[in-house]
Amino acid sequence: MSDLHSKWYPIASSSDLPKRHVYQAQLLGREFAVWRADDGYVNVWENRCLHRGVRLSIGINNGSDLKCQYHGWRYANRTAGCTYIPAHPADAPARTICNNTYPAQEAHGLVWAGEQASGDLPPLDGFEAATVLRPVPVLAPMEMVVEALLAYGWDDSCSGRANADGSVTVTAADGAEVRLFVQPMDSNRSAIRGISNQPAKGADRIRLLKRHSWLMQELRSQIEARASSQESPPPYQPVIARVSEDLVDIPAIGTEMRKAELRVQVAGKEMTAEGIVSLRLEPVKGSLPTFQPGAHIDVHLPNGLVRQYSITNGPGETDHYRIGVKREPNSKGGSAAIHDAVKAGDVLAISAPRNNFPLRRNAEHTIFVAGGIGVTPLISMARALNAQGLSFEFHYFVQSDDHVAFKQQIGEYEQALILHKALTPEATGARLKEILAEPGFARHVYICGPGPMLEAARAIAAEQGWSDETVHFEYFANTAEVDDSTAFEVDLARSAMTLKVPAGKTILEVLRENGIDMPSSCEQGACGTCRCGVIEGAVKHQDVYLSDAEKAEGKSIMTCVSRAVSNRLILDI
Repeated sequence: MSDLHSKWYPIASSSDLPKRHVYQAQLLGREFAVWRADDGYVNVWENRCLHRGVRLSIGINNGSDLKCQYHGWRYANRTAGCTYIPAHPADAPARTICNNTYPAQEAHGLVWAGEQASGDLPPLDGFEAATVLRPVPVLAPMEMVVEALLAYGWDDSCSGRANADGSVTVTAADGAEVRLFVQPMDSNRSAIRGISNQPAKGADRIRLLKRHSWLMQELRSQIEARASSQESPPPYQPVIARVSEDLVDIPAIGTEMRKAELRVQVAGKEMTAEGIVSLRLEPVKGSLPTFQPGAHIDVHLPNGLVRQYSITNGPGETDHYRIGVKREPNSKGGSAAIHDAVKAGDVLAISAPRNNFPLRRNAEHTIFVAGGIGVTPLISMARALNAQGLSFEFHYFVQSDDHVAFKQQIGEYEQALILHKALTPEATGARLKEILAEPGFARHVYICGPGPMLEAARAIAAEQGWSDETVHFEYFANTAEVDDSTAFEVDLARSAMTLKVPAGKTILEVLRENGIDMPSSCEQGACGTCRCGVIEGAVKHQDVYLSDAEKAEGKSIMTCVSRAVSNRLILDI
């Protein structure tokens, strides 16, 4: 790493980043898209969409993400991970689709960045209330500009001195001081950026800015005249690095191959409803991976258990994950551990987000049906649609007002929220018939809640004419009894292996015993993480993830619970 690449440079003024604007900057030949999110975070990214390379500086700043103008790809605040691809509305983009980001800081009215900058900014004592001067571009190499700035001044008492960071400080007899920095945009193009220690306002500020603008333009003419008589150096050739999913360099731990590559600290813990606790999880170091609405994480608990919880965040909330956990009366130790043992300040191991319950954003109208703690994945979905101004309605079935979780988050779309309180199972069924009465064109429904409610809602939707493709659901648990009494063989088409699956063991367990690293999460047939393609053979489906149509087709299997009806299965592994 060269000294040039490791330094901090001012690449923009704070005033260049008004609300919902994208600013184009350049440093050492590399173009940046610079934008401020609504939460105040300043993003400095590679100025290209990963799809077709279109400049993101002409994209749309939505306050929580940046949208490419060409094909509508969206990238999340802070992480630059792709959150939505319009051409594939039913799929969650892979976590590796993530733009390159660069270090950035904001101080003294300037935005600072560097390709590989680290550590503190240059010391700027005495400039706490600085006035930012108008930047002036110069067609000359950085070294030539720095040398010329030593002669900069506004009266005979001014004297310039070079600083260790490459900047120049000009001081006058009356104590007025200007700090001048050179931004090397390319090998033969620079920009002079400066700040004055005089906190001028009104007419005084205008006079100050005009004086230094005139002086810098005079100096620019002298520098460019000198540079034109010399041979131009070859342009910088920035290396466009491959995007990477190595987001946090902490070794992963695993429980039965369920990896927890991230470490988060419990930054906040509060009761969000009767029996439901909310946890705010912030990264121990680095950034958190990008997530999409409907995603969940595996949380590895201090007692050794692994549990899955949906992320409730809205667009732009990328500096943390927020989850909700209901205390189950018959807890096997998961919810009880979070309610009783986990406290603010604790460090937890979690997996990267997975999304087997993705949100389509090309529907004409979306209906959300939530029951109890099943509201958590739907909150994130509704917040995403609300931010984009898309049509939806949100039906939330609860026992009482005290059981309404995440009131602040659902308050964002209060106009679409309909609470259904203290209904009997019969009344719930009748209400679901009303809600699902009109399938309509390009209408989709998302359901999450207790198992009986899910079964009832799916049956009613089928009766009312909703197609399988328009009904999306997520179970938190598979309560059905799983039969593991059969034995059979599995042929792995890609691995050229034949394995025996004895009674009492799952396909997933046998795969792992033989070195096949199959991803998994809930391991009870509810989340869909261990889904595998079936090439040949009859399947005994024992999951609650696949739709009836998918089960009838027989092209997929949940390796954690489902088995073979035939003597052999050929799997696409």
